[in-house]
Amino acid sequence: MSKRILVLLGHPSSSSFCSALAGTYVEAARAAGHQVKILRLGEMQFDPNLHEGYQQIQALEPDLLDAQAAIEWAEHLVWVYPIWWGSVPAILKGFLDRVFLPGFAFKYQPGKLWPDKLLSGRTAHLIVTLDTPPWYFRWIYRMPGVYQMEKTTLAFCGIQPVKTLQFGPVLNSTPSQREGWSIQVGQLARTV
Repeated sequence: MSKRILVLLGHPSSSSFCSALAGTYVEAARAAGHQVKILRLGEMQFDPNLHEGYQQIQALEPDLLDAQAAIEWAEHLVWVYPIWWGSVPAILKGFLDRVFLPGFAFKYQPGKLWPDKLLSGRTAHLIVTLDTPPWYFRWIYRMPGVYQMEKTTLAFCGIQPVKTLQFGPVLNSTPSQREGWSIQVGQLARTV
């Protein structure tokens, strides 16, 4: 069954390995009959700072309005990003701060502890690159940059289940390793 898929490249560079993985996902998903759009956050024009928090409305730039429309359109979201300092890159964090706003992604109701999850009904894949061995990132560091996306961002807004592929260490990886990782991404895209 065909799905509407939005791929979000959270690496600021369009010439990165993450960008190549995002391209592989897009090609494989389209070949499998899915409708696919891609957002390259590094090419978008927006202020990543939520200057007043939620105390004052900050107008969304056209690229962010388009991003919200694409998220609403999508049935499945694919986030491709590197782990930097244990977390997501600044551009991805800024995108989340500006786009996943109250009234769009979630909504608190008077007298209720937990908000309504306004993006329910969507699923996600996380494709994450690291320079740390994935086992070390999982068991020693406890995967903060993955946990943040899976639990405290996506699930908080109703997007689940979330399947994650972690690749690393990218630093000093061989072309054959990268090719193997690309094959895994293609396989994941075909099984949405």
